[in-house]
Order: sequence, then C-alpha cells, then structure tokens
Amino acid sequence: MTIRHDYAYPLRVDAGARQLARANYPEHVNQLLRQLLLTSPGERVCLPEFGCGLRRLVFAPQSEALTATVRIQVQQSINRWLAGQVRLTDVQVLSGADPSNGLDEGSLLITVTYTLVETQTPASLSVRVS
Repeated sequence: MTIRHDYAYPLRVDAGARQLARANYPEHVNQLLRQLLLTSPGERVCLPEFGCGLRRLVFAPQSEALTATVRIQVQQSINRWLAGQVRLTDVQVLSGADPSNGLDEGSLLITVTYTLVETQTPASLSVRVS
C-alpha cells in the first residue's frame, strides 16, 4: 500500500530536504479542516465563499443560539468544501458563557469528529477561537 503525502499547510520549504514541506494524509486533512474553520468568507480572492467565519462570531452575544449557529455553520462548511476528504461524525461547540467549560468569556471551543474517507480512519480536531 502506498502512503499518501500532500503539501503541508501553511506552505513552506523544508530546509533539510530543500523542497516544499510535505504532510502525511491524516495530518494534511487536519490542516485543511483547521484552514477551513479559521478562514472567513471573502478572505480568499479566488474563492470568496470559502471559509466558516468563526472569528467574527466570537464577538456575538454568547448563548445557546450562538453555539447552535456555530455548529450548523461548521457542519455546512465541512460538508460543502471537504466532503470528498472527510465524513463528518459530530460537531461539539463550547462557549465561554458557561463557566463550567473552563473557557474565557468570548471564547469558543469547536471539536470536530470525523472519519477520513480514503482510509476510513476516525479522527478529531479541536480549535479554540478567542
């Protein structure tokens, strides 16, 4: 079986190999997810609809409605842009509005649980936005 490698994100040169840095497939998909979640729509000139827009929601009043909105936005973004890479299992959103979460007020913790389509391997990613 061939081990798949893709370019690492952010794009950089591997000083030791003197070529573009590479990442194994699970790490590459993890990087794609992080990039999708942290990019705001309109930020990319050639793909203005790409992104999830989580950073702008940090300043919204924190409530159950906000966590539900974030969950839906994350699900829709992943299903639109990365459906060929991952099969979404679950999205959990915690906000700083609930002191039991241990987050600062104004922070969001998004945990995405997914299965890699190519290898059928389960994985997860947590991103904190503050």
